[in-house]
Amino acid sequence: MMNISLLSKNIIKTTSALLFCSLFTHLSFAQNVPEENRFTKVVLADKLDEPMEMTLLKDGRVLFVERKGALKQFDPNTGAIKTLATIPVNTKYTNAKGQKREAEEGLMGLVHDPNFEKNHWIYMYYADPDKTQHVLARWELNGEELVESSKKVILEVPTQREECCHTGGGMVFDKSGNLFLTVGNNTSNSGSDGYANLDERKGWEYWDDQRGAGNTNSLTGKILRITPQPDASYTIPKGNLYETLPNNGDGLVKKEIYTMGHRNPWRPTIDSKTGYLYWGEVGPDASNDGEQGPRGYDEFNQAKKASNFGWPYFIGDNKVYTDWDFETKKARPNSKYDPANPINDSPNNTGLKQLPPAQKAFIWYPYGISEDFPLVGSSGRSATGGPVFRKADFPNGQRVFPSYYEGKWLITDFMRGWIMSVTMDDNGDFKSMERFMPSTDFGSAIDMDFAPDGDLYVLEYGSAWFRGNDNARLVKVEYNGGNRMPKVVASADNLTGAAPLKVNFSSKGTVDYDGDKLTYLWEIKSKAGKRVLRIENPSITFDKAGIYTVTLTVKDTKGEENSESLEVKVGNESPAVAFDIKKGNKTFYFPNKAIEYEVKVADKEDGDLKSGKIKPDQVAVSIDYLAIGYDKIEASQNHRGVDASAFASMGERMMNKSDCKSCHMIDKKSVGPSYQDVAQKYKGDPKALEYLSKKVIAGGGGVWGDHMMAAHPQISQAEANIIVEYILNINEPKTATSLPTNGSYLTKIPDGKKENGSYILRAAYKDKGTKVMKSLASEDLLVLRNAKLNPEIADKSKGTQLTITPGRSFSLVGNNAYLGYKNIDLKEISQVELTAQAQTRVGASGGFVELRLDSPTGTLLGKSEIIEPREVRMGPPPTTTTAPANGQAATPPARPNPNTILKIAVPANAGQHDVYFVFKNDKAKDSQIVMSVSAIEFKSTE
Repeated sequence: MMNISLLSKNIIKTTSALLFCSLFTHLSFAQNVPEENRFTKVVLADKLDEPMEMTLLKDGRVLFVERKGALKQFDPNTGAIKTLATIPVNTKYTNAKGQKREAEEGLMGLVHDPNFEKNHWIYMYYADPDKTQHVLARWELNGEELVESSKKVILEVPTQREECCHTGGGMVFDKSGNLFLTVGNNTSNSGSDGYANLDERKGWEYWDDQRGAGNTNSLTGKILRITPQPDASYTIPKGNLYETLPNNGDGLVKKEIYTMGHRNPWRPTIDSKTGYLYWGEVGPDASNDGEQGPRGYDEFNQAKKASNFGWPYFIGDNKVYTDWDFETKKARPNSKYDPANPINDSPNNTGLKQLPPAQKAFIWYPYGISEDFPLVGSSGRSATGGPVFRKADFPNGQRVFPSYYEGKWLITDFMRGWIMSVTMDDNGDFKSMERFMPSTDFGSAIDMDFAPDGDLYVLEYGSAWFRGNDNARLVKVEYNGGNRMPKVVASADNLTGAAPLKVNFSSKGTVDYDGDKLTYLWEIKSKAGKRVLRIENPSITFDKAGIYTVTLTVKDTKGEENSESLEVKVGNESPAVAFDIKKGNKTFYFPNKAIEYEVKVADKEDGDLKSGKIKPDQVAVSIDYLAIGYDKIEASQNHRGVDASAFASMGERMMNKSDCKSCHMIDKKSVGPSYQDVAQKYKGDPKALEYLSKKVIAGGGGVWGDHMMAAHPQISQAEANIIVEYILNINEPKTATSLPTNGSYLTKIPDGKKENGSYILRAAYKDKGTKVMKSLASEDLLVLRNAKLNPEIADKSKGTQLTITPGRSFSLVGNNAYLGYKNIDLKEISQVELTAQAQTRVGASGGFVELRLDSPTGTLLGKSEIIEPREVRMGPPPTTTTAPANGQAATPPARPNPNTILKIAVPANAGQHDVYFVFKNDKAKDSQIVMSVSAIEFKSTE
């Protein structure tokens, strides 16, 4: 026992110790770390429509692509965004049942040629609108004109379009003119409970990643490396993974493969000095280790040469998955794969059976706290990637980052909003990491790179999938080694409403780090003109409807200035949407127990004259079950379907009130074309909505024959948009229907899903708009989580210690250690149960647990009984040598359960609060474990 205890103490890894080491490393560099305020995040453009990837030209222009097919340009001289071209692309999956769902597919990648200034070539990677394939093609960009006749297809990647997900699409050139292209695994997320996709059943090929990522004869789940030629062919550079196999490996390999074994590789970069390839890798969703293998990890990876990175057999530092039989739901014999000798024996494999040894990830981290890289934090994850900084790459840069960042890899995570600066040793191996601009958020970063002038650019997708977002932005980070630009913060207490609208603006948070006196200028622009105010915090009443751009510009005494803009929409009050649970808990769901809910929607312009209430059939209501960490795209797909179903009724009613029926029918030609024919003609045309809406108002003809369509000047632009949206979507299958706005819902766990997920309750309404203001949409979202919480992922904590050797254990250390959880509804909660241990083997003191409200010293709601320290046996249970009287084989006694269930009663009507579990033993030393906790469960009143 003593040897085991000493071993544990020697090799234990703890969260607190790792954080200390990280802090020590950070402090050791502190004298050289540039102050954060020498970096300024500047928003160049917002309200983009699903931006995907950018490429940065030497003339200062930024080209970027949006998923629905747009190639756009940001011009730094004018500050304007311009659409240069729209590429026809596919954006839908259609499954075997004929159901259409929004896809990750579309226009996915963009890069310019290394010799762009001479040949004007750009490369785009997109989903073919007609064939089930992804295409890499080259065009000439002549100034601001994409020359369509110059298009040349370079590479085609066969895909399937029945099941979501993962496309990749990131591209980068190296110094030798080789093009690297990341290709996603094109395999379904569902069916594996968040573990590896290894389903070998017949008919389930799209759920088996051995047909793609683990297949040497497939381009999916790979990073490809090719050398494009002037005639748009390509050659295979030396050093690719299967370059040396004779006769193309007897047709069993793709020589374009540089690295394989990828699930969803994102944005690649090349270290210009070493030639090493770096990228982000989005991992699977399992939140706990299980029979099928390890929990999910995202990865940041480095390839010093062509390699296999292991998916779907391994993840992280080569954690091993199980050879799982999805028919029997059991492990097969000899079920663990070997990283040194991976074998692909799937019936869906068309390539080599023997695969190269698997390489470990460079950085890996789960949803929870990472023992190996604790600085990355916890919560949702989506590793994006980022550039390696080399000062020599920017000989003419005016604001080049300081030498402190030389050779460091700047990485970002789409979900977590941070940028990390990663330091490598002389061999290129991981050495340390630290936050870059730690007080600045870079949420939803989908691409990041340095421009030729040395500024760091970040492309932010925005907060919601499959739609344009107000916070979808192009930003850049400027470094200033001299007088610092003021940091500007502009805010307002309201940005939308009916006229007259009073808005209080504030410059609170604006600061000059050099201590200079600042001057403030607010500029209000609209179609009617411009107004200027020179005070810090003005109040303005907008009497006329319209869209106003309000810009705060702040200047210091040395002439440096910075600005931030807001948009005020006057003339249409935003709808008020509330999803309320009338009966049931507002934090947790309890399987097989119903909740009663009510959705309330009011709109000043559209609603009932007295109450403002909206008719229920115009409101989109959905309730979805998502497994822990499950790809949020699935929820977004269903939300879009429900929205389309509910909002279409508004367009249908508005059309029925007009004279449209006199000339048009849904499925038959009348005086004018059928609505189905109109929808088919303009399918996929991004300009159709604006074009047809104007035609509804102004009238016209010549497209469908000689008959002229009458003008409808009485219809506003917003109303015309709603009508046309309904028509353009009339052929889309109605795969999702809205729930009623009042009702009861049984929160049972769907078949095949585990009960550690969450229910997403959502209500949305899109108003009709007004004659001077477009439609506004509002939503309310509630998340009901499983009532059993993981103590390792508390919102706040003190005195925690995570041990992973010889077994996983999460402990509370010292008197008054605590775990805190935000905004917990205690309605219909009768008690809380903690699964705990106090082992003498680790010197635990034992103690009791207090449940307190709002702070660790807040109102005491209850406390548990005392848990006393006791010995917990290690290894198998003891056997007995005494045979029973009947002569049958003896049954060994069961090993005692090491866990104790600590119960805390919760009084009725306790309300909704932050709750804290405080672990008490006033005799415990500061470094002494009080107890270990493996689960916290809130129990429902029966």
